[in-house]
Amino acid sequence: MSQQPNTPARHDSRQELLADCANCFGLCCVALPFARSADFATGKDAGRPCHNLQQDFRCGIHAELRQEGFSGCTVFDCFGAGQKVSQVTFGGRSWREEPGSSRLMFQVFPVMRHLHELLWYIAEALDLPEARSVHEQLRRAHDKVDGLTRGSAESITEVDVMALRGEANELLLRAGELARAKVPGKKRNHRGADLMGAKLAGADLRGASLRGALLVAADLRKADLRSADLIGADLRDADLRGADLTGALFLTQAQLNAAKGDAATALPAALTRPAHWS
Repeated sequence: MSQQPNTPARHDSRQELLADCANCFGLCCVALPFARSADFATGKDAGRPCHNLQQDFRCGIHAELRQEGFSGCTVFDCFGAGQKVSQVTFGGRSWREEPGSSRLMFQVFPVMRHLHELLWYIAEALDLPEARSVHEQLRRAHDKVDGLTRGSAESITEVDVMALRGEANELLLRAGELARAKVPGKKRNHRGADLMGAKLAGADLRGASLRGALLVAADLRKADLRSADLIGADLRDADLRGADLTGALFLTQAQLNAAKGDAATALPAALTRPAHWS
């Protein structure tokens, strides 16, 4: 089907950035460390398998993670990095089959996750018709990062993630500004603000900048967050019951998983309602 004039083609690469645990070697359960806390019933060092990881690389308590004290696991999202490292970078050879590869595999995984998260943001920006003026630059940025994810394991560990993020962030910021400009009236600027526990129930935050804002345990019940820029916002335990997040910019599944919501919370089409929401 031909494209209508002046209508940008949808960037469908985000489908590849969804976690596929069935094709991963349980990398988040092995490569990453976690400390005993309210989020994890026990702690472990990086490179040591979680005691709940089974021989088939599946979690033995997946359906009861929160009840068993592992809510931190339900919040984590690898953006598809797990299956990329498992099936592409290491060609389907697991760290159990080839123990000699384990150290390098575990080093690659967190870098790949950062790269895939960046690809998610860039792909979303490419879906914003208002950001058409920076689409060409975004496509180049996407191709550069995507190419890095398909390199050798050794080359991936040498990627300067911070430099890449800095380059891409300028484009993402511009794309977000262009998208928010469609919202009429003055928009709130809470970029990097400390809004921990803030009382924002019913607040009009349409088109607001909440980039990097600390919204831990904030009361956002029935708040209007349409077209708000939420990249990097900390939404742990934020109350989103009844909030409208339709078209929220750069919101991720991990942010939603860390928050509280309900059936009345309106979400962007690319994200799913967390199973633990009431």
